[in-house]
Amino acid sequence: MSSSNPSNSIQPIDSDGGPIHKRVASATALAMDDISPAAVPTLKVMRLQAPQLGQPSAGSLLSSNHLLSSTILLPDSFGVIHVGETFSAYLGVLNASVGMSVRGLTVSSQLQTPSRRIVLPSRLDNTPCDIDPSGGVDAIVSRRLEEVGPHILRVEVGYISMGSKSLRKFYRFNVTMPLNITETVTRSGDADCLVSITVENAMEKQGAGGGAVTISSVGFEATNGLVAEQITLEEKHHDERGGVSAVELYDSCGRLESGECHQYLFSVKAESEAAALRGIACGDDLGQAVLTYQKAMGEMGKVYSAVVVCPPTSYMSQAGSSDNVANSKFVVHRSGLSVDVAAASAQRSMSGQRNNEGSLDERLPVTVEPIDPPSTMKLSVPKTVSLLIVNHSSQTMNLQLQMRLSDMTGVVVCGPSFISLGGVPPSGGSCTTDVRLVALVAGLFSVQGCYIVDLSSGMELCQSNLFDVFIELPHDGIEEKKADKGDAFLKLPQLMKRLNSNDHADKLEKLMKRLQLCRLALEMDHQRKNLKFSFKDCMLAWDTGASFGLSPFRADFIDYVECHIPVKDVSKANYVVGIGTTLHLHKFMVNGEAFWLP
Repeated sequence: MSSSNPSNSIQPIDSDGGPIHKRVASATALAMDDISPAAVPTLKVMRLQAPQLGQPSAGSLLSSNHLLSSTILLPDSFGVIHVGETFSAYLGVLNASVGMSVRGLTVSSQLQTPSRRIVLPSRLDNTPCDIDPSGGVDAIVSRRLEEVGPHILRVEVGYISMGSKSLRKFYRFNVTMPLNITETVTRSGDADCLVSITVENAMEKQGAGGGAVTISSVGFEATNGLVAEQITLEEKHHDERGGVSAVELYDSCGRLESGECHQYLFSVKAESEAAALRGIACGDDLGQAVLTYQKAMGEMGKVYSAVVVCPPTSYMSQAGSSDNVANSKFVVHRSGLSVDVAAASAQRSMSGQRNNEGSLDERLPVTVEPIDPPSTMKLSVPKTVSLLIVNHSSQTMNLQLQMRLSDMTGVVVCGPSFISLGGVPPSGGSCTTDVRLVALVAGLFSVQGCYIVDLSSGMELCQSNLFDVFIELPHDGIEEKKADKGDAFLKLPQLMKRLNSNDHADKLEKLMKRLQLCRLALEMDHQRKNLKFSFKDCMLAWDTGASFGLSPFRADFIDYVECHIPVKDVSKANYVVGIGTTLHLHKFMVNGEAFWLP
């Protein structure tokens, strides 16, 4: 008869090598825990923020005379929250029971914005945990706010008590924009734009200094291929001890009270040579401004402006049609017109459109742009200017450049005015030519009267004003006009010096040159082509040979300086009481008009 030995008996095991009856017991214990009662957790949520200025609250441990509010009390609400700030919240889960534990605790939090729902990670996101009686766990969640509008903090707590249970809490708060940012873009070249950023403090004033904000840094994040540089005005205000004055320190700190604004200027340029060759066309993204601000108690935030886009040229709005292009104030130089036309042509080619009358390249298939034109010119001194002609159409064009004198004012062409360019290749083909210009009148003028003619089809394209130029007076005239009442005693010797009779030949030569220029302008005027010239129409200039002339009439003088000069007469001595320039009426009649000659 055999005896049984329990220690040597065969016991069932599972695939992991453990006894099956132990795993059954463990599973049974877990099932019993799921259906057994447990403590219910308590959820507490509080926003973490810096104390506010001048906000006394009921029940505060500090007196009302203190500037800082109490940081011991829990706030009644989340308070005022602005875009760019980092929202931080404290999540605390407590076990108020003294005899039971909280089992299988899980905590998850989400931030719902007007456009999406964002999961907020915390250290409680891992495996479930238990909370001993009178114990608790906590975590901090944070997220930088980027949208304006209502936000909801959603917190869900899961636990096991008589089965799986959960509790949810929702905390609604509103997010406002602390700064109003306005962008203004001005094109300053084919591959250069000026961006003006205006920042206004939109915070409501709350107590003493509650609405103030300090702009700690301002920058412009340019898109790929572009580079941005801030333009600042370097002015130093020193006090009596040689240091920086308080005014400069205050202006440079970037502090803005509620409703105040400040402007910043940036220059956005093409960074690489390839980008500069392409240029910045209408609709291209330039980037966006980024500002870092700090509120009264140092809460830091960062806001971004909208994406800044290169604006179109003012050619379409000011010109309207080819009939009044010459009369508009639009100037081609540094306007980016040729870049916009090239971009419109490329876009139309990619889209497969053949004819689009509203397209810019259809209205202006050929552009003329000056190359480094002068900003100033001397009166009566010719100047050579280079012009770039670009064919944006899809066909080769036999072009001729025409500078029409009848449409030019102040600055006229000097030399060949009709220049044949030959065949210019299509799709961005270009050529250059030089024209000579001369100024007839001092002042600020626009170089206009430029036309492009296709000799094959006879099509005429009126170009906009090429560039603006300031015509300077001769230096001797400038010095006299600069004299004010304080140095009026210098006017007489200056005028006497100009009336020196030793350089009649030089003055006469200058006069004849001006007469030739005027005659050239008259002869090239198309409106006077029907007039017949004769010896009566020849320009007349003479030198009287007299050093000075006398007139008894004060009304004859167009400029006048008092003086006291003795003049010996045949019988007695008289005195000259003034000296200046006079106008005499000479009976030279042309078409019934009399000319005043100085």
